[in-house]
Amino acid sequence: MKLQRRSFIKQAGMAGMGLAAGIPIPAAHAGGAIVDMNSKAAGDQSIIGPYGPWIDGLNKQTLPKFSFRNPSFTNLEQWKALAMELTRDRMGIPDTGPLPVVEKSGTQNHDGLQIESLSWQLPYGRPTQALVLKPAGETGKLPAILAFHDHGGNKYFGRRKITKTGDDQHPLMEEHQQHYYEGMAWANEIAKRGYVVMVSDAFTFASRRVMIKDVPENQRGGLTDSAPEKPENIAAYNDWAAKHEHVMAKSLFCGGTTWPGVFYAEDKVALDLLSSRPDVDPSRIGCGGLSGGGLRTVMMAGLDHRIKCAVCVGFMSTWTDFLLNKAYTHTWMTYVPRLPEDLDFPEILGLRVPLPTLVLNDEDDQLYTLPEMKKADHILAEIYKKAGFSDNYRASYYPGPHKFDVAMQQEAFSWWDKWLKA
Repeated sequence: MKLQRRSFIKQAGMAGMGLAAGIPIPAAHAGGAIVDMNSKAAGDQSIIGPYGPWIDGLNKQTLPKFSFRNPSFTNLEQWKALAMELTRDRMGIPDTGPLPVVEKSGTQNHDGLQIESLSWQLPYGRPTQALVLKPAGETGKLPAILAFHDHGGNKYFGRRKITKTGDDQHPLMEEHQQHYYEGMAWANEIAKRGYVVMVSDAFTFASRRVMIKDVPENQRGGLTDSAPEKPENIAAYNDWAAKHEHVMAKSLFCGGTTWPGVFYAEDKVALDLLSSRPDVDPSRIGCGGLSGGGLRTVMMAGLDHRIKCAVCVGFMSTWTDFLLNKAYTHTWMTYVPRLPEDLDFPEILGLRVPLPTLVLNDEDDQLYTLPEMKKADHILAEIYKKAGFSDNYRASYYPGPHKFDVAMQQEAFSWWDKWLKA
């Protein structure tokens, strides 16, 4: 059984994640933006064959239209207002209605932490379940972290991927944390340092997942929702859910929204609720996460500047990397139609400049190519330098594959401490 669980985790890991406003839109700027024919795919092969260099070249002759790197943009705040409005429009962020009422289903203590189990009902889907962790006995207002769980090819689980509420942890989550986090429940570990930490299930994960009984019978693949906690049933569900992603993405597009747009809308609700807690200092909130959690960090931290300190782990590259090399290693959750002509992927996170931002990369990450990770790093560094805040941005590289190990966690925790506890 242990070998089967290890195999399951390994397979899951490989599966994956009025605009004018009086400001002139810049003319195309060609400086430093020619097609890179020395890139791995453009000079050799791409994942879409000979069409790769052509499609990549559609936007590569100029900087993206709303890139702060364009010389035409000289006023930081005016650029941010313009680019953020454009990005929100492209994402098609849905309205989630008024702030929901939070229901508390229980409180427990574990390993020095007080852990609350919460839920709230959005206008659609089943209730979102969440955990809030903080040092037991702590009083007064604390800094807070909105902690995002990963994708990992595993939609059956969500908040449990990065938390531990007791000694009866599901064996698949024990394996998951060993595989990606060097055995640590990182949300617990940052809470122990004096933070209120909220972890909520993301759209289509865990409590927010699509249940088999909720789709037409001809879409169920012979599955049911019975005996859900058995590893073989979880594996079967995750296989079904992976194949269902293109259906969900197409439906979201038909509805005028996008997966990142829904992520942002639901994470904004979580941030609203976290900010309103009496034990939270709303002026000292950070966010972060690995992989799919890194994607959510890019969107949340880029667009909501109540996030005062961000840590993006294992989700930073360029649209070129996705297009030519790595789209097949990612889910439908990443993409926003037409946004690449306006901003390169790292520039979404760059919308938060000058707020502190840390990007943690794995040099052997199978989801990206190292040259494009470094190109994304260069883009973010250039944005922060132009704004006059180079010290507020840092990127680090660690050996090994896709992960958020203890050494990386320690750098992330120190970064949050530096900016949220001062």
